[in-house]
Amino acid sequence: MAVCACCTKVSEADSLVLAAIQIMIGIFCVFMWYLLLILYMGQIKGVFGTYEPITYKTGCSLWGIVFIISGITIIRVTRHPSQRQLTCAMLMNILCIIVAIISTILTVVELSSFESVSYRNYGQAKLGREISRVLLSFYTLELCIAFTYTIFGCVGLCRKNEDDHTAVTEEVEDAL
Repeated sequence: MAVCACCTKVSEADSLVLAAIQIMIGIFCVFMWYLLLILYMGQIKGVFGTYEPITYKTGCSLWGIVFIISGITIIRVTRHPSQRQLTCAMLMNILCIIVAIISTILTVVELSSFESVSYRNYGQAKLGREISRVLLSFYTLELCIAFTYTIFGCVGLCRKNEDDHTAVTEEVEDAL
């Protein structure tokens, strides 16, 4: 298994796979946001009002754009490794972790409370809640991927710094 120059535990192929999964999760979340947009905008104002959950109001699924950008930065650091790009990729993955945690909390809050809606909008509300359940599993998967890459990237960055420090020390000793 070939080792990526920037990470000591994650190979180049593994990094590319993690990045591709992050991009696919991000695209899926954005498409689900669009589906929820169409679903909830088509509601008919009934006796009990319309169903607008907190995840829809905050555009929680639209935050998948952060996952896409993070996947792209991982691909860039895998193809052209440098300390600066690795740091950028780690920061993007930390942002992904934060976004995934907030999205998970908002989705759990949405799923734990369900106010009755008018009969006409009940089907749309039920379908929207099912989409939220599916997105909850994807947020958890994204959290795991971003956390894994951040941990191994941090280990790789620390080892690279130690190797650079050792090389400088050896050069100084050879000069003396």
